[in-house]
Amino acid sequence: MAQATLTITMPEEVWVHQISTAYPDATFRVLAAVPGSESGFALVRIAGPEVADVLNDMSEHPQLTELTLVQRSENEATVHFETTEPLLQFSPREPGMPIELPVEIRDGEATIDVTGSRERIAELADQLERFGLRYRIEHVKERLHESQLLSERQLEIVAAAVEQGYYDTPRRCSLTELAEHLEIAKSTCSETLHRAEEAIIKRFVEDLPGLEDESLEGRFAAN
Repeated sequence: MAQATLTITMPEEVWVHQISTAYPDATFRVLAAVPGSESGFALVRIAGPEVADVLNDMSEHPQLTELTLVQRSENEATVHFETTEPLLQFSPREPGMPIELPVEIRDGEATIDVTGSRERIAELADQLERFGLRYRIEHVKERLHESQLLSERQLEIVAAAVEQGYYDTPRRCSLTELAEHLEIAKSTCSETLHRAEEAIIKRFVEDLPGLEDESLEGRFAAN
């Protein structure tokens, strides 16, 4: 499975593009959304220095037919509303790619996370293009389930190493003592731990922001 983060430029005719670009310091965090054929409902948290002005413009916008204030503080507000122009005009159901909430919208751009096969991500990109939406890929990375990251034996040895204090500072258990505890050769223990540590560290580094999958990103480089 692959996990992708995309930034989509919202259409200029949609209310959220108009209001978010008018207040570029405001962040619209979509907590829940139900798109419909003619209208949509959403729960959105708005944060920024001009929340009062944002709410006023939203209440007067013709595309927002109903607006209910759920929570309000000085620089933050949560609202529930109905709109004739849903926040996400495309439906992710066709490519089978559910969009993970929350979705953050700022200054006319929505950042979304999706998880699925690379083929499904490509289908989602095709659908965005059919809707005439401009987008860019922030990063794409392969996601393995935690149970696939380490073999059963690697997991057993790493768990024993943690339990025996091999990774404590100062170390409470030497490699020799750990191997004796597991009743395996020291060289086997060392090699298994090294392979497990390699997998864990690489997963950690892959999750750091800014590290992109160049191979798949190249598929969308023209957008």
